[in-house]
Amino acid sequence: MALALLAFSAAFALSLSGLAVAQEDDTETPQPDEPESVRGRIRDKSKDPSRPLAGVELTAEEDGGAVGEAVTDEEGEWEIVLPGPGTYTVTLDPDSLPDGVALRDEDKNSIEVEIEEGRAKGLIFAVGARTTITQSTADRLLNLTVKGIRLGAVIALASVGLSLVFGVTGLVNFAHGEIVSFGALVAFFLSTSAGGPGIPLIPAAVLTLVVGGLFGWALEMSLFRRLRRRKSGNVALIVVSIGLGLFLRNVYLIIFGVRPRPYTQFTVQQNFDIGPISLPAKDYVIIAVSLALLVLVGVLLQATRVGTALRAVADDRDLSEASGINVERIILVTWVAGSALAGLGGVFQGLTDRVSYDMGFGLLLLMFAAVILGGIGTAYGAMVGGLLIGVVTEVSTYWVESKYKLAVAFSVLILAVLLRPQGLLGRAERVG
Repeated sequence: MALALLAFSAAFALSLSGLAVAQEDDTETPQPDEPESVRGRIRDKSKDPSRPLAGVELTAEEDGGAVGEAVTDEEGEWEIVLPGPGTYTVTLDPDSLPDGVALRDEDKNSIEVEIEEGRAKGLIFAVGARTTITQSTADRLLNLTVKGIRLGAVIALASVGLSLVFGVTGLVNFAHGEIVSFGALVAFFLSTSAGGPGIPLIPAAVLTLVVGGLFGWALEMSLFRRLRRRKSGNVALIVVSIGLGLFLRNVYLIIFGVRPRPYTQFTVQQNFDIGPISLPAKDYVIIAVSLALLVLVGVLLQATRVGTALRAVADDRDLSEASGINVERIILVTWVAGSALAGLGGVFQGLTDRVSYDMGFGLLLLMFAAVILGGIGTAYGAMVGGLLIGVVTEVSTYWVESKYKLAVAFSVLILAVLLRPQGLLGRAERVG
């Protein structure tokens, strides 16, 4: 319940949304007999009042071939009638914009949109006066650091369960990434993102906490507990987790499809400035809620009987069982709590990027890096490791291209492990 209340606190800040890049606009509801089409209105919103832009050229394509064109009229309005339902790419020609006017994001001149039978969709291209924004080195590094904290908080949130499950059972769960994907997909289908009637994303995220916990409960009770009772070794359990991950990933592919899709809410927002830091409002909320949940996990581990029992089982399972601790119940609580947090981490990652069937698998290496860097088997290690990996990953883009940032993060991991094999918060063990 405490986790749900914290997630609800995101509602106010996430409502500070605004237009910044190209997006779909489903506010128009066509008549049932209306032909399939895309439409919109292009205005220079840097003017007060907004100025309609005439003569802007747009093209709709399907499978690489043009199926329709349009030019905005004096009111800035345009419409392209499509040959039927399907997936189309609508592209705005930047060269057709008036002098001094440009897309706010030059990389967002195309929108991929899925059109259903008898439906029309409105599209929005964000344009404005051409501006040049310069940042000092210190400001840019500060912004990259905060972005890294946002990424690291999501990684830490998703990694806590991975580390704790290893601590109490010895299982390296290679299917943990699919639990992250599960949370993002549940929120997608519960919310209005999937089309048709739905619920707002904030309540959907809260429900994802519950559904994610139930998913972890189901995995533990139906699979891993049975395997442990049959005295399956750790190697066998690892192989099972790899197979489970492959199975779930393909199930997600069948249900969701291969095309990444964004949530319909809070996807496009204006940056909100706090001093030199300029980020979308949702990023501040993700950081605040994630860090609050991580602090709550730490308090629960230190100040509750269940938390004390969990730490005892992670430290010495046999001695804990001999002391009267119900080890199987503690393992179940660990699976439920860890899966709930991983599912919420998937929702946050879907908010900052897009939802895809394999998004958790893409985060899995970063989660393993966080757990190993911080000290495998400890929740605090996963938290610290996740934050460090996130910050290093983002800040490195100041010096190297974005495509190399993961290599930099893992180089730091290798160096840290060479200097401190047990991890930053792990304990050294005697061998032999």
